[in-house]
Amino acid sequence: MSGRAEAHHQHRDVTGGWLRPSVFGAMDGLVSNFALIAGVAGGTADTKVISLAGVAGLAAGALSMAGGEYVSVASQRELAQAEIAVERRELARHPDDERVELAQTFVEKGVSPELAAEVALQISQNPEQALEVHTRNELGVAPGDLPSPSLAAVSSFLSFSLGAVLPLLPYLVGMRSLTVSAVISCVALFAAGALVSTVTARNWWYSGVRQLVVGGVAAAVTFALGNLIGAAVL
Repeated sequence: MSGRAEAHHQHRDVTGGWLRPSVFGAMDGLVSNFALIAGVAGGTADTKVISLAGVAGLAAGALSMAGGEYVSVASQRELAQAEIAVERRELARHPDDERVELAQTFVEKGVSPELAAEVALQISQNPEQALEVHTRNELGVAPGDLPSPSLAAVSSFLSFSLGAVLPLLPYLVGMRSLTVSAVISCVALFAAGALVSTVTARNWWYSGVRQLVVGGVAAAVTFALGNLIGAAVL
């Protein structure tokens, strides 16, 4: 076994540009529509009513997720752009002060004051590079690496729809039993949780069982409520 460290390696995307809305959308669509269908099925045996509720839950949830993600990410992006504009103005108006500030950040990371001053001077000679370094240090973002509202919205819409349609499928093809929908949903919940583990450090069994428990509890509670309300109405 070689004692040499790897010269090159790659990291997975941890900023969540596509992963967070996609995973959250699929999980939310699956859990919420499974729970909704279970709740309605607990109160009535009318498959048309159950199907209508499932379709309405899919459409409303997907649109809500997409709209919420778009507004949220757009607001985050606009805030970052406003702060980047402030930093750009400061670099133009007070270049010396900003250079000293940049050098100090390097000193705080363990670089000698002389070397820090030289590095800051060289970076400051390129305004765009200086802006990127300053915004990364102070804001944790870069001007050319801001999240996309459209990407977040589309990811959320598609993933929510994909998750929400699974518990609805048996009813759309004419089946009348909640059992089939529950089996499909439970398998999908476990598979989705296990899939998430491929981009995290969690064991796939743990991740799958955790998601299955969360979705199963939600569906069980809404089924019990639907059954209780349906019995009371009858």
